[in-house]
Parts: sequence; structure tokens; C-alpha cells
Amino acid sequence: MTLTARLLGFKTFRHGVHPPEWKDETSRLAIRQFPFAPVLIVPLVQHMGKPSVPEVREGQEVVRGQRLARPDGFMSVSMHAPASGVVRRIGLAPSISGRMVPAVYLEPFPGSTQEVQEGKPCPLDTATPDEIVDAVQDAGVVGLGGAAFPTHVKLRFREGEYVDTLIINGVECEPYLTTDHRVMLEQSDDLFRGVRYLLKVTGAERAIVGVEANKRDAYEHLRAGLPEDLPATVELLQVKYPQGAEKMLIAALLGREVPSGGLPLHVHALCVNVATTAEIGRLLPYGRGIQERVITITGPAVRKKGNYKIPIGTPLRFLLEEVGVDERVDRVFLGGPMMGASASSLDIPITKGTSGVVAFTGAESERTHRKVYPCIRCGYCVEACPIFLDPSRLGLLALNDEHQRMAEEHNLMDCFECGSCSFVCPSHIPLVQQFRVAKAAVRKARAVSPPLDPPKGTAS
Repeated sequence: MTLTARLLGFKTFRHGVHPPEWKDETSRLAIRQFPFAPVLIVPLVQHMGKPSVPEVREGQEVVRGQRLARPDGFMSVSMHAPASGVVRRIGLAPSISGRMVPAVYLEPFPGSTQEVQEGKPCPLDTATPDEIVDAVQDAGVVGLGGAAFPTHVKLRFREGEYVDTLIINGVECEPYLTTDHRVMLEQSDDLFRGVRYLLKVTGAERAIVGVEANKRDAYEHLRAGLPEDLPATVELLQVKYPQGAEKMLIAALLGREVPSGGLPLHVHALCVNVATTAEIGRLLPYGRGIQERVITITGPAVRKKGNYKIPIGTPLRFLLEEVGVDERVDRVFLGGPMMGASASSLDIPITKGTSGVVAFTGAESERTHRKVYPCIRCGYCVEACPIFLDPSRLGLLALNDEHQRMAEEHNLMDCFECGSCSFVCPSHIPLVQQFRVAKAAVRKARAVSPPLDPPKGTAS
């Protein structure tokens, strides 16, 4: 823990950076409902894992909340209709990755009341842990913090695995985004109900809600509303990036270090995002599925900034037209500017993993498109890296395409691409982009050859 953190009395992790927050313009704006687009594009792969299998046909009328596609195996989730309407087409649609993916094109009924269809309830008092896990998968719940990892997969433990602490991630350290902040303030009842479901399914002894100090109103609101019979606490953390990453949050709150290549389960902890937890508490009692999610729309190019409840499948072009953007808009990020992805097309839809839309004008882009200079070995990137890698050395190896050596000798695959190294580099070297390319090359090589032997001097 740093000296500053000790003096303030707030917990944190070692290393990290402090980018400008840029949250003030939306942090006090209540969640508002977003209108339906003329056509909603619902991708059947909005999660890590296999695409869902469509259960509807072209020309079929559907009700809001009705299941459009079923899971295809364990690493898959259900998809639900974001609006009552008619299925116009089932075909390919563009995605943030640049690939075309299968999707359902849904035209909402203009005069519909858009009431949500309910399914089979999963009562908290009587449901078994296995029934809760199945209900989470059927509700289509994935990590809403941006990773979109299927939540039910996290809740299935192998023999011998157990969790003693459930961590609810309310950190939201990414600049500009205030989605989780507003969820904690406006959906706390759903959040606490979701914590009860998660405690029951995991068997954890306690839950901790971690909130950074720049959201003190949310911290105080949750502490004041915390049910007396809920074995949970709310803890305030120092503001630092990337504290929202699972390994960093576990280190900050529990003082436990997740081993290289390991998972939170290896230190008997489980992290779930606050918005994900609130969705579990909101959906499971009624047997509903995700049709919409809260998203922060902001950035220098946006006129009507705010936190909006947006139907899944809303095209990015329609979204930006509704909020109004500066004619000089140059780049649009899905997610925040540190770990989000720049949209290559305005025709891609909002998915479950979209936590924010941040739009910049050409003026801001010019400041970030700076000349790249050679590494001066200043060590700033080493001091910033939250998992204690040597980004400088990795960057030099990347220039020579020594990708296997980066993985074998320098733990490249432990990098979770937070961008802290690129942020502090005085030479403006795009380190995190280099690492993404290198990791992709390593994964491709591993897919066509046996796994790499562990480097000498490390445990197998």
C-alpha cells in the first residue's frame, strides 16, 4: 500500500496510474430511458463462448423479453427480444471486432406497450444453487463491466474449489464512465438482492462491495441501505487505475495475490460487477432475460451526455443521432478510452458488454496521435504496470517479433491490456497495441502446436 493510501486510510494495490477522471459531467445525471431504434440488431454472440442458437424465424412476431436464441453448450447464454416486434431478418451483422457475426434483425412495433414477458421465476428462498446457475444462464447474464464473460460459468466450481469472499466490483476506474455509479445509487435494492443470490450459489461467508473514493455518495448510500441480515460490507478504496481489474481489486481488498496464469478462485475469491449483480437481482425473481442495460454516453463530441437505459441491439448510428454529436466527431469508443475499442463502423449495435460510448472530436485525436520516439529506458512503464511486468523489455522484443520469447520468458500472457504502460510512456510508444498483436500471434501458434514448455526456473 502506498504512503498516500495509508495516510488517507483507503485500501489500494501497488503500482497503477492516475489518468484524468472526466466523470463530473455525467456522475450526477439520473438514468433515463432511451427510445427504440427503427430496427434493433441483436447479435447472437455477445459473450465469450459459442454463439446462441436462434429459436425464432423470419417474419415471426415476438414479445419483449421473449427468448430469441438458446445457449449452445456451457460457454453460451440466451438472447432475448429487446422489444416487441417482428423478426425481419436473421443474418450477419458487423461487430466491434470487425468480424461479421450472426444476428437477429428486429423491427419494434410503434404502438406496443412494450411490457416485458415473464418466464419461470427463480425464487431466492427455495431455489437450489444449481437452479440459480441455470437461471443466470437462461437470463443471458454476462459480465456487464465490459468483459462479457458468461456469469454462470464463474458460478460453477470444480471439486475442491470454494469461495470464502464474494467481491462486488463497484470501482469503475475507467475514465468518463459513470454507469456503475448510477446503478449503485438507483438500483441498490436489486443489487442487494443479487448479492443474496450470489452468496447462496457460491456458499461464500461474506460479501464486500468495493467503491472508489470518487463515488462517496454511492458508498454512503449503500452503507445506509445495507440490510442488517446481509453478511456484507461496503469498503472505500483509493482512486487509482486499473483497480477495477479482478486481480487488483482482490489485492486491494483482501491482500491476496492471484498467481500468474491463475484465477480468483485460486485465492478463494469471486468478483462480480455491480451492474451484473443488480441484473441478477432484477431478473431472476421474475424469470426474465436481459433486454437492455445502463450505458454512459459522453465525451467532448456528445451534446446530450448522460446515463441511459438502452435496448440491446440499438445501432450506434441511431444512438449518436439521438444524443447529438459535434460535426467534427472523429473517434467513438465503446467502453472507456483506456481499455475500450474504437468503433470502425457506426452500423455496429450496442451489446451486453457495452458499458459506455465515448465520442471525441478531431481536436482531441490530434493530441493523442503523437510522434513515437525510441525507448529511453526511463522505467516509468515498469513502475506503472499493476502486475509487475517489464513493458519496456516486452516492447523491444515486440519490435523484433520475438513473440514466443515474450510469452516464455517475460509472462506476456499475464498482461490484461490495461494500457497503463502506454499512458505513462514519454516516448508515446503504443505498448499495449504491440502486446495485443504479440498475444494474438502466441495464441495462433499454440492453436496449431503443442503447449509451450514452462520456462526454466518456474513451476510447471
